[in-house]
Formats: sequence, structure tokens, C-alpha cells
Amino acid sequence: MHPAGSAAGTPRQRKGPSKRRIPVSHLGMADPHQLFDDTSSAQSQGYGAQRGPSGLGYPTASASPQAAFLADPVSNMAMAYGSSLAAQGKELVDKNIDRFIPVTKLKYYFAVDTLYVGKKLGLLFFPYLHQDWEVQYQQDTPVAPRFDVNAPDLYIPAMAFITYVLVAGLALGTQDRFSPDLLGLQASSALAWLTLEVLAILLSLYLVTVNTDLTTIDLVAFLGYKYVGMIGGILMGLLFGKIGYYLVLGWCCMSIFVFMIRTLRLKILAEAAAEGVPVRGARNQLRMYLTMAVAAAQPLFMYWLTFHLVR
Repeated sequence: MHPAGSAAGTPRQRKGPSKRRIPVSHLGMADPHQLFDDTSSAQSQGYGAQRGPSGLGYPTASASPQAAFLADPVSNMAMAYGSSLAAQGKELVDKNIDRFIPVTKLKYYFAVDTLYVGKKLGLLFFPYLHQDWEVQYQQDTPVAPRFDVNAPDLYIPAMAFITYVLVAGLALGTQDRFSPDLLGLQASSALAWLTLEVLAILLSLYLVTVNTDLTTIDLVAFLGYKYVGMIGGILMGLLFGKIGYYLVLGWCCMSIFVFMIRTLRLKILAEAAAEGVPVRGARNQLRMYLTMAVAAAQPLFMYWLTFHLVR
């Protein structure tokens, strides 16, 4: 038996394996309660950052191929030279396009609205009651067609040509004669006759030495108005036969004849119209004959391009 004092003073030791705490630094973790390593600092450095060869963990600067290309002075000079060449080429193309196709002038001929189109169609069908045929000017520049019914436009001739081709296809279809080739031949022949008209008038104006402000686009516009009457004649021919065709086409032929005479005389006979009195002379008689010939050719072309479409 042991004395009571020794039993009370000496603690009892528990046998078994003793547990030893492992320092935090041995685990490689900053926080003992953190389950995963914090990699946000590495991501914030960017994916392009690389470890240095020394293994110290400092990222080395790595430039991308684009940055290296832009940093090269030779490449910068090449880019500047290429940009200047592209700008010069664009300017050259714009000048050549404007020389052969005056885009800025074409915008003027399409500056129309619904009111102008209605008035112009009425003038084409009933030109007998119209009195003032002068084109209005503003600071030596003709006003837009939507402000002056006497100004030429390209909207009505273009739409009338397309409609004429469609109506011709309809007429051929009602007669069981429709074919894409025949419709294409109809459109190409109408366009070819229009081109020949313009070239013949330009040659005649050159031979007669007429000083006029009549341009090629004006001629295309004035000569294209006849398609409106041609459409009316074909439609009446489809509805009422030959009688309706000849009645409506005859009226439209007389209307376009009067319209062309009163319009072109202010363009071709500008000097006589400005003075208000007829100027005698062989040259002015040639101008008058030329005006009459252009006006008289319109009914002939209207009949030639439509008579075979109505049976």
C-alpha cells in the first residue's frame, strides 16, 4: 500500500501513445481553417504572367504577338503607308465613279414625293390645260422635282419601264406566249431603242450646235415618260381589246407629243423663248425641226413597242 499523501500529490499518468501538435507552417496553409489554397492573387496577375526561371515566384513580362508587332517602328510605318494608299485609292475610285456615273446629280432626279408623282402623271395625260412650263430656279440651280412639276425626274420613267416589262409579261401570259426569253427580249429591245434615241438626239444637237442646258439625264427622263402611255394602252387592250387599245394609245400619243413640244422648246429654243419672239434664221429652223422630230418619234416608238402585245 502506498501512503495517502503520495497518492494525492502525484497525478496518475494515462498510458498510451502521446499526441503531438503539428505546426501550421508544416501544412503549407496560411489559415488552419482554410480547406483550399487561395489562388486569386495568381489569377489577378493575368494568364500571360509566367514564373521566372529563378523559382522565386516573380512573374516575368511576356508580350503578345500583337503588342510586339505594334511596338515595331517598321510595322507602324507599313501600317501608315497602307492606310494612306487605301485612302488615295478610295478617293480615286470616287472621282472616277462620279465622272461616269454622277451619283450626286442622280439624287436630284429622285427627289420626288407622292404629290409630285400625282401631278406629273396628270400632266402627262392632260398637258393641254397646263400654262406655265418654265422650270423654277433658286440661285442658278433648278429646284428639286418635288417642288416643281415641270422639273424632269427619273423616278417615274424608271418605275414606268419596270411596270411596262411586267405588263408585257402579263399580256404574253394571257395569250399563252409567255417565256423568260421572250420577256427578256422585250425589255432589252425597249432599252436598246431608248439608248439609240438618246444617242441620236445628242448627235443632232452637236451637229446643229445648240447651246442648251439639256443634259443626257434630262433626255433619258423626257424620253422615258412615254412608257406611262404605253402601259395605259396595253392595259386597255387587255380589258377591251383592240378598240380600247387604239383609243387610249392614241390619246396618250397626242398627249406625249404636246408634252414634248412644250417642254423641249424651252430647252432647245432657249434664246427665242427668253426673248419672247421667234428668231428667224436657218439655225433656229433646224432647232425647231429637231424639236418636232423628237416629239413625233415618241408616238411611233409607243406603237412599235406595244402593238404585238394586244390581240
